[in-house]
Amino acid sequence: MKVTVDEARCCGAGQCVLIAPEVFDQREEDGVVVLLDPEPGADLHAAVREAAAVCPAAAIGLSGQG
Repeated sequence: MKVTVDEARCCGAGQCVLIAPEVFDQREEDGVVVLLDPEPGADLHAAVREAAAVCPAAAIGLSGQG
């Protein structure tokens, strides 16, 4: 699985960080998403898919296996 984020679309809701903190974080100054792991292990795929699904700005993209 390959994860991408569109910082321009991010609204700073933070749901991704709550669901998959190993993969996502937020910038202190504005709350915009920070991608910590663009190719997370299989054990994190379900959480990353959930984070992408609940993102209100659709700022998380997923591709590849997983």
